Amino acid sequence: MSFQESPRPSDEKEAFYMQCRAAYLAVFRSSLTNITSKQQLCRVLQQAGRNPSHATLNKYWTTRTYKLNFDDFCEILKCEKKNEETELMRAFKKMDVNGDGYITHSELEKALTTRGEKMTTEEVNAIFSLADINKDGKLDYAEFCRLLVSTVEQCQTAALERLEADAKLKRQNFGSQSYSPPKSSVSSSSSSGATAAQVEATHRTESDTTLKKDSRSSSRPPSARSRRSSLSNSTAVTSSSTKASKIPEPPGLQEWHHSYMKGCFFLEDDGSISSLQYQLHVPETTSVYLTIQPLSLSHRTDKTPSWMTVDTALFVMSAGESKEDSTLVCFTESKDKEKYVWKGELNAGTYNLLPFTSGCRLKKRSKKSLSNKLVELVYKTDTGELDLTRELREVLSDIFEVIDLDGNGLLSLEEYNFFELRTSGEKCDKDAWAVCKENFDMRKNQLTRQGFMELNLMEATEKDGDPADLWVTLEAMGYNRMLELVEACPFQIDVHCEGTQPSIQPISMDSGPKLLNQALQKSITARTGAKALRGHDNVFIYTYRGEHRISSLIANKNNQKVTVHVNNEQSRNCCSSRGMTVFAVEVPARTKMVCQHVLPIIEKQDWTYNCVETILPSM
Repeated sequence: MSFQESPRPSDEKEAFYMQCRAAYLAVFRSSLTNITSKQQLCRVLQQAGRNPSHATLNKYWTTRTYKLNFDDFCEILKCEKKNEETELMRAFKKMDVNGDGYITHSELEKALTTRGEKMTTEEVNAIFSLADINKDGKLDYAEFCRLLVSTVEQCQTAALERLEADAKLKRQNFGSQSYSPPKSSVSSSSSSGATAAQVEATHRTESDTTLKKDSRSSSRPPSARSRRSSLSNSTAVTSSSTKASKIPEPPGLQEWHHSYMKGCFFLEDDGSISSLQYQLHVPETTSVYLTIQPLSLSHRTDKTPSWMTVDTALFVMSAGESKEDSTLVCFTESKDKEKYVWKGELNAGTYNLLPFTSGCRLKKRSKKSLSNKLVELVYKTDTGELDLTRELREVLSDIFEVIDLDGNGLLSLEEYNFFELRTSGEKCDKDAWAVCKENFDMRKNQLTRQGFMELNLMEATEKDGDPADLWVTLEAMGYNRMLELVEACPFQIDVHCEGTQPSIQPISMDSGPKLLNQALQKSITARTGAKALRGHDNVFIYTYRGEHRISSLIANKNNQKVTVHVNNEQSRNCCSSRGMTVFAVEVPARTKMVCQHVLPIIEKQDWTYNCVETILPSM
C-alpha cells in the first residue's frame, strides 16, 4: 500500500507565487513594471485564471488608484479565488428551467441581461455563438463548463511553461524574491517559499514582518560575478545604547515661548504617505527645543491605538525661494518615549517643517479580517428623523480634533479646506462658507464641533440616510469599515524657543514630496560615507545608522539604469519599510533613490540590521 504525501504549506505557497509570476509576466516584461490601468489589471487576472467582474475590478481599481505593483497583484489573487467547475454548474442549473442539461438562447439572454452585471444582447450573442458547440441552438452547459475550466488551466500551464523556458527570468527578482524552480513535494531541501510567506504576512501584524534568521530563500543571484558585486552592511543596536543617548528636556522649559500645530500622516492607495507641511518663523536667533509625536485622541482610551507606535520625524529646511535653494538645517534624531526630539540653536528666519514617517509601522491593512457586518452610521429616531449614531459622532469628534490644527476648538475656513481637499478634492469658497454660517453653529466665523456634526448630518439627510458619502469621507481620513483608524497617524509638532515667540503655519506646497525627499536623502548622505558595490564603481550605497532608525540610499552614477537586489534575511528583530525581506530596487541613470528604512519590531530588545545589496544582471 502506498500513501501520497500531501503538499506542505510552503510548497503550496511557492506554487501560488509561481502562478502569480507566470500570469504577471504573460502581460508585462518585468515584475518590477506596475499595473497602470483597470484594463491591465483585468488582463493579468485573466492570465491567472480569474474572470473578474466590473464590481471586482472597481473594488481594486478605485478613482484614487493610479498604479498597482506585483505584490498588490499577489494580494488580490489571494482574495479572488478561481471559478470552480462545480460553482459554474450550480449557476447554470439555476437557468436550466427544464432540468435537461441544456439552456436555450432566450433563457441565457434573460439571465445575463436582467441580473447582476447586465450584459448587452450583442455580448450574449457572442457568448452563445462560442458556446453552442453543436450549433443546434442549445447550450450544453456541462460541456461548456468543462471547456471553460480546461481553457483556463491550459492558459495557466502555458504561462508557467514560458516562465520555466526563459532562463533569464530565473535570474530576475519578482517583487519579494527571485525565481526558483519548483521542488518535489517530498524533497528534503530547504524551501524558497519562506520569503514568499513573508510577503503574504506583509499586511498582518508587525511581528509577522520580522526579518527572520532561518529564511533560506534561494534569492541570491547564483553567478560568481554577482557574488563579487555584492556589498554587505551590518549594524547591531542595543536597547541600552538608545536609553543612554536621550536628549534631556531643557531646564525651565515651561518658561520658554511655545507654539504648536497638529497634522496627520495619511496612507495613500499606492502605499505612499502624505501629510501637510508647515512654515516656522523665528524672529530672533534663539535656542530651540523641537518635538513631534503621535497624537492621542480622546475617544480611544480602551487600549493603546496602533498609530501611537508609528515612528515620526521632523526635517527642518531653510525656506528658499525654490527647492534648489532649500538646505537641510536639522532633523529630530533622538527619542523620548513617543516624542522625537531635536535641541539646538536656530538663526532668525523662516523654515520649512517637513513631517516624516518611515512607513515601517504605517502600512496597508488586510480587509479580509474585517467583520462583514458594517457599523451603522445613521439611524432614524422615534420621531422618524435621521440622526448620526453615537459611534459615528465619536469618530467625527476625533476627526474634528485632528483637523483643528491650531487646537483652539474651532475650524477656520483654511482648516476646513484641508479636510475638504482630503475627502472630496474640492475647496469651500467664502460664499459657501457664508452659507455654512447661516445654517451651522459658528463662532468668530469659525465652525464649532457642534457645527461640524450638523454639517455631516445635513449631508446624510440630503442622501436620505445613504451612508455612501460618509464612508468615502471616513476612508479618506484613514478609517476602516469597523471605524478603526488604521491608515492614518495624527501627530503634534511642538516648538519651544527660549528668547522669542515662534509661529507655525500649515502650508500646502506642490513641491512637498520632492522637498521631503531632498531632505531625507541629504540626511542620509551627509552622515555617512559612500560604499561602492564591488565591480561597480559608479553604484554607491549610503547607510544612515540612527538611534532608532536605519535608512539606506542607492546612488547610481551610470548613464543607464541599474537593478539592485536587496537581501535582509540575516537581520534580527527588524521590520523594513518595504514590508519584505528580499526585494529589488530599479534606480534610473544618474539618480539617487532611498532604498529602505528599518526599525526594531520590539524596541526594548536588541536588534541587528544585516543587509546584502547586489547588482542584478541587466536583461
